[in-house]
Amino acid sequence: MNDLLHSNILGKGKPFLILHGFLGMSDNWKTLGTRYADDGFQVHLIDQRNHGQSFWSEDFDYDVLAKDLLVYMEHHGLGKVILLGHSMGGKTAMQFACNYPDRTEKLIVADIAPKYYPPHHHDIIDALHSLDFDSIDSRSGADTALAEKIKSLGMRQFLLKNLYWVEKGKLGFRCNLEVLGKKMGEIGENIGSTDVYEGPTLFLRGDRSEYVSEGDRDTIKRHFPHSIVDTVQNAGHWLHAENPKEFFEKSISFLNS
Repeated sequence: MNDLLHSNILGKGKPFLILHGFLGMSDNWKTLGTRYADDGFQVHLIDQRNHGQSFWSEDFDYDVLAKDLLVYMEHHGLGKVILLGHSMGGKTAMQFACNYPDRTEKLIVADIAPKYYPPHHHDIIDALHSLDFDSIDSRSGADTALAEKIKSLGMRQFLLKNLYWVEKGKLGFRCNLEVLGKKMGEIGENIGSTDVYEGPTLFLRGDRSEYVSEGDRDTIKRHFPHSIVDTVQNAGHWLHAENPKEFFEKSISFLNS
């Protein structure tokens, strides 16, 4: 098994690693990644294990995901990096910064807090499991079938990015649904209770999202004492996709400060 994370590398400059969320992939960040690259960063859009084009494994928790990043950095000869993670990727990024502070220059966490989240994706996993690729042979067919269980077109489009042609006429998922379904508890887990990262950190939350509340500020400060919490307007949990302009402006201002 090749245990090196798959990535798409854009631009030249200071290394900047971007991590997608649960059931996402590096491609979700291509538009913003290109903008960061144009601003003088070497952007690494990374597929985390069991996602995108990276390897599949039964092992799945935030210490393991953080170690994957370290292995990736060693392979690419990266010293200190800037890290940005959304949702599950934000948890990985937080854990990495706490475990390997000497390898982390700055940290950006998108719409997730250092706290436990009860498993809440079962309906999505069940809906994806219900797709029968023996009878569904097109993306539009998959969308029609999924629409019976997931009403939001935006959510379906996000999920169906995982579809690919396993062989001619046969669709499948790039993500490892079996393991991800079993690891719901680990995905909601918090970083270590005593973990601290002293470096500069920016938490960006969507004003319409419930993932990061005012009450989380004290917890954020305890783990990340040199952090700022800022809000992206007119955005929910997928704040980077819903208001990319403001997300980019706030993040690039932090990076250049």
